[in-house]
Amino acid sequence: MQKQYRLQKNKAFQYVYHRGRSASCRDLVLLAAKGRGLQVGFSVSKKVGNAVTRNRVKRRLRECFRPHLGDVKNGLYVFVARPSAANATFQSLQKQVNDLLKKQGVFRSSPEAESKPDNA
Repeated sequence: MQKQYRLQKNKAFQYVYHRGRSASCRDLVLLAAKGRGLQVGFSVSKKVGNAVTRNRVKRRLRECFRPHLGDVKNGLYVFVARPSAANATFQSLQKQVNDLLKKQGVFRSSPEAESKPDNA
């Protein structure tokens, strides 16, 4: 994921934590707040594991979100990994990221509407 889409400053993370709406699932929590551009941050605490494990979880989450860059509305998003995310497979993380984005209603046009054929 390109640097322009990353949320990096602590102030920006704090803004999303205080102003954002949250949605959660088994391994992840998504916080979303309004913003001018599209920026995404990933928060993985030491409870998840050592540095190698935390970085692996962050790399996986970045890769799970990357295909949705063009489909998501502008705003500030923070994905918070729970300790169970360290043991999750890539496919399960991918599904959870997709489900959380649907729960928040942040897709520009719903992806399932594009995949369903018209009955007309």
